[in-house]
Amino acid sequence: MTIKVYDWLAHHARRTPEKLAQHDLFSGRRFTYAEMNLRAGRLAAWLRGEGGLAQGGRAAVLSHNTTDMFDLQFACAKAGTVFVPLNWRLAVAELEFIIKDCTPEILFYSSEFSEEAQTLGKNCGLSRLVELDPQGRPDSTFEQLIAGQPEPLPHAELVHDDLLTIMFTSGTTGHPKGAMITHGMSFWNAVNLGGPAHVTTDTCHLAVLPLFHTGGLNCYANVAFHAGGTVLVMRTFDPGQALDMLLDRQGGITHFFGVPSHYQFMSLQPAFEKADFSHLTICGVGGAPCPVSVIELYGQHGVSIQQGYGMTETSPTVLVLDAADGIKRAGSTGLPALHTEVRLVDEQGRDVTRPGEIGEIWVKGPNVTPGYWNRPDANRESITDGWLHTGDAARFDEDGFYYVVDRWKDMFISGGENVYPAEVENVLSRLPQVAEAAVIGVPDEKWGEVGMAVLVLKEGAEIGEAEVLQHCGANLARYKVPKSVRLVPALPRNATGKILKRVLRDDVTAEAGAAAAS
Repeated sequence: MTIKVYDWLAHHARRTPEKLAQHDLFSGRRFTYAEMNLRAGRLAAWLRGEGGLAQGGRAAVLSHNTTDMFDLQFACAKAGTVFVPLNWRLAVAELEFIIKDCTPEILFYSSEFSEEAQTLGKNCGLSRLVELDPQGRPDSTFEQLIAGQPEPLPHAELVHDDLLTIMFTSGTTGHPKGAMITHGMSFWNAVNLGGPAHVTTDTCHLAVLPLFHTGGLNCYANVAFHAGGTVLVMRTFDPGQALDMLLDRQGGITHFFGVPSHYQFMSLQPAFEKADFSHLTICGVGGAPCPVSVIELYGQHGVSIQQGYGMTETSPTVLVLDAADGIKRAGSTGLPALHTEVRLVDEQGRDVTRPGEIGEIWVKGPNVTPGYWNRPDANRESITDGWLHTGDAARFDEDGFYYVVDRWKDMFISGGENVYPAEVENVLSRLPQVAEAAVIGVPDEKWGEVGMAVLVLKEGAEIGEAEVLQHCGANLARYKVPKSVRLVPALPRNATGKILKRVLRDDVTAEAGAAAAS
């Protein structure tokens, strides 16, 4: 049975037209649901008219966070066209690959990316470039485009299987793949996440993750729009500003979502020492396993961080922990979302049935991508009878709660034993001198691979290798204890805050090669 797509913005524009829908913190612009709905409708009219897009046509966006991004997303939804947010941290050559792969006919770009946009337009044969103004000045190209449409376009007749977004994976290994995100996936994520995250019309969410990423769009921004709440858009994450806004009880923020590094960076701010988050409804975390020490630290300041697990291809919610269990089950990513099936599968393709046993997470449900754009090979490798292979390793306990251990690809084998870096990083994070920790496997003649702990220390802190290894030895099995420690000023990360372990391994390999040659 096909399910019709309904217009979220039009619904709230009818019921609560004066309710604040979104606030751009950089430009200061504020839009009610009536205003946002009108802007999206006029943009949709332009896309299908002067913009020249047919239904299913694609519009790409290269911009830092701005409310314009949500206007464009909902305009594409109304027009039946496809929204393609681009990772602004990629090199031009990487963006060229993406654009040539999904062939958008229009590129919207923020003014700070003018040079990149012109190069992409020339090299990729883009027929139209449209500049966004971060300040939203009325005489800017984008605002004039909206104002020039006499009538908004009614929502296209669409079903849940129709394509809404193509979201390209980070491309940390090989070329990025375009995950196809349908209207149904966006809807089911709003249902799956809205309940456990307590998203309502009273929700006020501070969005700091990049809006080219599923976390930025869907945790909890689109969920809040579905419910008729409010979204505050921060251009780029600033730990001091974010912390001040979360602590301001008069500001009305109820929801926040970040990756573990966001919480770590905020905890290093001077204001954190006396912070009280007890007025917040939900603080969520995802993107990587969150150190238990971070969850416990925030618990001492009045908030139970709600862990979850998901990925671009699952829109993204798969597992979520109720906030009430945040401290009691620290480290767990919770239970499967309401409209989602989850199983663990071993290397032989058999279901893992015993608590504590580790397997790969497979996911099935209406929130799962139908596949990758132009990648039938990747579809065959990643999807079996509707089950998406996530590439993430996990276990469950006696009560059925899941614990994501690590990425399969980050696991290394030392002396025949599997070592999952996240478990070791969790132990390292308990050291009071350590701000951030990453563990990688490095070659070893005797054991095949051994662990290396790469640490960022807190300002003014000192620690020796012996102390680090002694701490690990007291808390981990011997084969899990790193054999070396490396101190660095910062860890390499992608735009969403995930640690790029490939870069760390490449650095170690290069250093080893240079040492051997000298």
